[in-house]
Amino acid sequence: MTVTPTTSGPLAGVRVVELVGIGPGPFAAMMLADLGAEVIRVDRPGGGALSVAPAEQDILARGRPSAAIDLKADRGRETVLRLVERADILLEGFRPGVTERLGLGPGDCHARNPRLVYGRMTGWGQDGPLAQQAGHDINYISVAGGLDPIGRAGGPPQVPLNLLGDFGGGAVYLVAGVLAALTHARSTGEGQVVDAAITDGVAHLLSMIVSMQQSGGWGHDRGTNLLDTGAPFYDVYETSDGRWMSVGGLEPQFWAAMEATLAQHGVTDLPDRNDVTQWPDLRERLAEVFATKTQDHWNDIFAPTDACVAPVVPLAEAPEHPHNRARGTYVEHEGLMQPAPAPRFSATPATLTTPPVRPGENTREALASWGIDDVDALIADGVAVQN
Repeated sequence: MTVTPTTSGPLAGVRVVELVGIGPGPFAAMMLADLGAEVIRVDRPGGGALSVAPAEQDILARGRPSAAIDLKADRGRETVLRLVERADILLEGFRPGVTERLGLGPGDCHARNPRLVYGRMTGWGQDGPLAQQAGHDINYISVAGGLDPIGRAGGPPQVPLNLLGDFGGGAVYLVAGVLAALTHARSTGEGQVVDAAITDGVAHLLSMIVSMQQSGGWGHDRGTNLLDTGAPFYDVYETSDGRWMSVGGLEPQFWAAMEATLAQHGVTDLPDRNDVTQWPDLRERLAEVFATKTQDHWNDIFAPTDACVAPVVPLAEAPEHPHNRARGTYVEHEGLMQPAPAPRFSATPATLTTPPVRPGENTREALASWGIDDVDALIADGVAVQN
């Protein structure tokens, strides 16, 4: 298997060492690999990170080889520092202080490579009263203020998978941070530490909602506001076949397009959306209307319009939606259906390369490709493991 693929993305030539963690760290490394960076995964011998899928189907592990190295062994630590000497970026997602205790902290790495961008992915950040406490996405978005507003009126907060915290407020901010720091390092020769905390990222994502709240445009009660299903014209409605349609006609012109489309099909009695006192009646009427036809039927009716009405596509069916299929939003690669790299570039298109591998599957080839010349001895002594 090729372990150092030739890539064409905008980050071709950038070298990244990933000290494998869970969730947002691997996703950030996947993004960098998707964009053309040469990333080496440093796994623990035998794995050890939270498993979300069989190794060969773990999309977060795509695009980069895995070398299993014992970080607690002196020669294992030295091997990683030799990789650091050749790297532009290092990513780690341990609790604060762990890499320092391993001898792989920022000071240790910058002593070997002053230009290194050292990216740290945590939930709570490197400092603060919760920094050493365990947590997961649901906890981080709770404290950051992101979970409480999500849900229907009178109901509990609704968990938005782990998209808002781990990936939106975490990994994406880590990637933005290390790439910004890489630009600085290349112009000045000075590396730095990027402290990417999910709580910080989620708070940053809330900028628009915070603005609305402070200006009086967002109430404290969930499910009563413009974007949280409080407005009947920004909600989902069940169809006759038990599926759903999403309605997003926020602006008057889009709502008018929806009204006109429904009028063509005999629905001319919608309550006035501009009268808040009529919102309960409007919601009830829309529920009655959408319950009369299947999702496919409604999709055929609204697809040609600007009404901002779209089917809620089940995840398993998303790759086959005509728009996703036409754009190649999902692709089958190496026998695995997966999201394509994003975003898209006109001059340096990103491409998928190698499939996910087992931890330590590429130890010998991956380390050798980074110029480590005593790989066989490391494997023979159990410092590195070839699976």
